[in-house]
Amino acid sequence: MHVLILGGTTEARQLAGLLHGAGPDHGAGPDHSAGRDHRAGPGLRTTSSLAGRVAGPRLPPGEVRVGGFGGVAGLTEWLREHRVDVLIDATHPFAETISFNAARAAATAHVPLLALRRPGWVAGEGDDWHPAGSLTEAAALLPGLGRRVFLTTGRMGLAAFAGPGSADLWFLARSVDPPEPGQPLPVRLELLLERGPFSLEAERDLLRGHRIDVLVTKDSGGAATAPKLVAAREAGIPVVVVRRPPVPEGVRVVAGPQEAAEAVRAL
Repeated sequence: MHVLILGGTTEARQLAGLLHGAGPDHGAGPDHSAGRDHRAGPGLRTTSSLAGRVAGPRLPPGEVRVGGFGGVAGLTEWLREHRVDVLIDATHPFAETISFNAARAAATAHVPLLALRRPGWVAGEGDDWHPAGSLTEAAALLPGLGRRVFLTTGRMGLAAFAGPGSADLWFLARSVDPPEPGQPLPVRLELLLERGPFSLEAERDLLRGHRIDVLVTKDSGGAATAPKLVAAREAGIPVVVVRRPPVPEGVRVVAGPQEAAEAVRAL
């Protein structure tokens, strides 16, 4: 059985490790490609596909390909040419384009598809959350909430906060890699290049040190970046939470790597 994992997330790496019988933490380091064992147990082969947008990604066990497929047609052809038996969309919850391309390609190639989605965050007592349907909507909410903004929405979405309505705001943006050259950016912007996970104490220090009074985040879920929400709650800081796009209709959703691995083995 050949399993194609559309990855780039912690859950995708954990799933590849589980399918290889090496445990969910196998392949956590960026240099794991050296001497990699491509075997995934009797009759099972995995290929993890990474978009290539992050420099020095953490590589999962098994075979790895980097780069896009060329839309629905390209992915459909790849599924057929490489005799993929199961396709797993374990991309970021906000990777809407590839998720819909995967659904269409899987249907065309008659390949079973699973969507691995970590559960979203849920507001608790003391949280001051403001939902937004998009980054543009999030930017429109900011002038009424604060003046010193902590952006944790990734480098690809910084242009949404570069409009005239945000000219009076100061932004601290955290991402793994710097923005692309020529990308529109907020006028008053400080970049913080860091890779999570982040501790609660570190997030508290960051909010205090930069005098942050409003936080913007996508509802990516998971524990790696959740401490910022706790730190914001403790500090009484409002949080603009961008809602996830929907999973394509008819696609089976699993909540974790273990459930996804069990579904693959059942097939």
